[in-house]
Amino acid sequence: MDAKLLTPPSALGTNRRMTPERPRLSRRNVLAAGAAGGAALVIPGGPAGAHPSGAGAVDAAVEAAAGPAGSGRPGTRRYVWRNVEIVGGGFVPGIVFNQRERGLVYARTDIGGAYRYDRRTERWIPLLDWVGWDQWGYTGVVSLATDAVDPDRLYLAVGTYTNGSDPNNGAILRSRDRGASWRVSELPFKLGGNMPGRGMGERLAIDPNANRILYLGVRGGHGLWRSEDHGASWGRVTNFPNPGNYADDPSDPSGYSSDNQGVLWVAFDPRTRKGGPGRPTGTIYVGVADKANMLYRSTDAGRTWERVPGQPTGFIPHKGVVDAGGTLYVATSDTAGPYSGGKGDVWKLDPAGTWTRISPVPSDSPEDTWGYSGLTLDRRRPGTLMVATQISWWPDTIFFRSTDAGATWTRAWQITNWPERVNRYEIDYSEAPWLTWNSTPAPPEQAPKLGWMTESVEIDPFDSDHLLYGTGATIDGTRNLTAWDTGGTVRISVRARGLEECAVLDLISPPTGAHLLSAVGDVGGFAHHDFANPGRMFADPTLSSGTSIDFAENAPSVVVRTGNGGPPRFGRSTDGGATWTPAATEPPGTSGGGLVAVSADGARALWAPTGGPVSWTGDGGATWTASTGVPAGAAVGSDRADPSVFYAFAAGTFYRSVDGGATFTATPATGLPATGNVRFTAVPGIAGEIWFAGGATGGTYGLWRSTDGGASFVRHPGIDEADTVGFGRPAPGSRFPAVFSSARIGGVRGIFRSDDRGRTWVRVNDDQHQYAWTGAAITGDPRVFGRVYVATNGRGIIYGDPA
Repeated sequence: MDAKLLTPPSALGTNRRMTPERPRLSRRNVLAAGAAGGAALVIPGGPAGAHPSGAGAVDAAVEAAAGPAGSGRPGTRRYVWRNVEIVGGGFVPGIVFNQRERGLVYARTDIGGAYRYDRRTERWIPLLDWVGWDQWGYTGVVSLATDAVDPDRLYLAVGTYTNGSDPNNGAILRSRDRGASWRVSELPFKLGGNMPGRGMGERLAIDPNANRILYLGVRGGHGLWRSEDHGASWGRVTNFPNPGNYADDPSDPSGYSSDNQGVLWVAFDPRTRKGGPGRPTGTIYVGVADKANMLYRSTDAGRTWERVPGQPTGFIPHKGVVDAGGTLYVATSDTAGPYSGGKGDVWKLDPAGTWTRISPVPSDSPEDTWGYSGLTLDRRRPGTLMVATQISWWPDTIFFRSTDAGATWTRAWQITNWPERVNRYEIDYSEAPWLTWNSTPAPPEQAPKLGWMTESVEIDPFDSDHLLYGTGATIDGTRNLTAWDTGGTVRISVRARGLEECAVLDLISPPTGAHLLSAVGDVGGFAHHDFANPGRMFADPTLSSGTSIDFAENAPSVVVRTGNGGPPRFGRSTDGGATWTPAATEPPGTSGGGLVAVSADGARALWAPTGGPVSWTGDGGATWTASTGVPAGAAVGSDRADPSVFYAFAAGTFYRSVDGGATFTATPATGLPATGNVRFTAVPGIAGEIWFAGGATGGTYGLWRSTDGGASFVRHPGIDEADTVGFGRPAPGSRFPAVFSSARIGGVRGIFRSDDRGRTWVRVNDDQHQYAWTGAAITGDPRVFGRVYVATNGRGIIYGDPA
């Protein structure tokens, strides 16, 4: 059991479930001096193409001799890295087609990086796996822009939180090879890829006539920024009149919901270039989070700005798109989203300055309970457009389509005779069968849903039949969209292969049955026998987020897990996770999943739930008894050989129970970290041996080992920091398990393996495969030497095999 006591970087809430869980230089006189400089830092990015294998493997081409004991920098080993595929799993707030090159399309996620679609393999290729531990916030992608003049150019605005959760400022990532390599331009403020309003935009935009010019809309009162050198340096547009003023909850002390949403998007009218080739676009529209002043315009290439006359008020402009004739379409809602939105309208502004409300259901109608987002135009068929409800949790999101510029609309589905529902579409979800969430809802609700949080809805600019849209858990799409207009059935299917965006909280690899079982944020957890397919989502209970999972070392078919949602929040399996029995009761005060451990023989379970006392059960959760001698909220784990022994840790003190978790006694162990995140796990098959990782920067931080049941711990020398520890199959000729850790050794951050009880270590990943923050969980496979499973915070489950 990999016991944990942690607050991951995503703690402010990814919340990508089907039901709402609200909380994770100056070039001209218009630009300010002192812009952020373009750092000449070249960083290799993702692979140019997918691996020939169906699992999307990436060969980490690094091999060197292992460093000897005490040698400082560790050696490296050559590994192949793949995803354990879930297929999606998180919110996709942005999908962007290149307007010049057919088939070039990108997707951005809120905590899991950015992707490019590969038409040959029909898979999404990750572009930010090079992001390391210290810059984990770069995997929160605020906005994405692909260049219509030079399609090889790609830009990302990155940074995950604008409050203290992310210690670093945001940045612009610049690529000239479609994301294969990157340059970084650091910004003097934070960006918020996982903040409220992240589905609005795009905040980053390239001038379609002068592609050296980019604009960036920034939240937090920082206004509108501009670059004139392909994003290398940036300065504030000092005469832009409005930095925005809307925040979801101005009184939120965390800074998460109180952050000003700021400048939301930039849209150009390409017809208005003044002069010859390379001259900038004259007319630029900018949407702002201000319900009284939502839209501004420049007609002189950004030299001056005005509030657009006659504009509607009372709402926030989520999307703004200009058609080939110069008409601006705007979708609005009364909140920033992505979890809320109760009213809104759709408007168009023609080149003559006339505003027309074209809402499918206007805001003053009692039927409008959603607001609008997800606005897209068919570039091949002028006057054809679509818009999605900003949020309509129940019974489903609604897509509206018009072929006459918004004069009339048709719906993707409608209720004919309550509760009977008629759809214009059908959905094939075989690529991700878990999208039903194990439910068969009563009509008019259906499973799977058409979508939720559908803020990115995009028609391919080269193919009127091709639509992609993001939801709170996947990308869906169709290749026969125009059947909508002729009475046919639009065939929708999951289009998210290769895109993995789960925050993973715990992993186990038993010696029998499924090779891997997981506890996963927002989607519960899975049993994986085949890593190239999504696996089976756990049921009974179906949890909104899995928080902890463990198996009995000597009876590995017994598995226990806990999570958020419910009650029930505890489940027990006796067949390796194939079927489950939910607990009939739970400890008093329980409000969340917390951590769980099971005895080596599977007879008892120890649960440290959020909100309740550490408690044990011997009857599968029919009854619970509070443990004594251990504080609530402690990290818990079991001995992997002696079924009577459990362990716990809290605030620098290690605890041991020898009566199945009924009573605990503090051990005399000293030297363990009193603060920071910790994980500990006992060694399989060896009574009393425990490895302990964790701590906090600037304090006690490292890797320790106990061979006396936690009575004392000895720190491993030469390990600067360690955050996880797990065990796998021993090396040939060895009887002690291989040890894996996400750690810093010899000044190098990475994933490490030791085959000799920690005397020497080799780094098994490389700089192109760092996966940002990997501090939640790690385990080896007891059946496959060298295989390691790594939990990430937004890139799902990664596994590596020796090449």
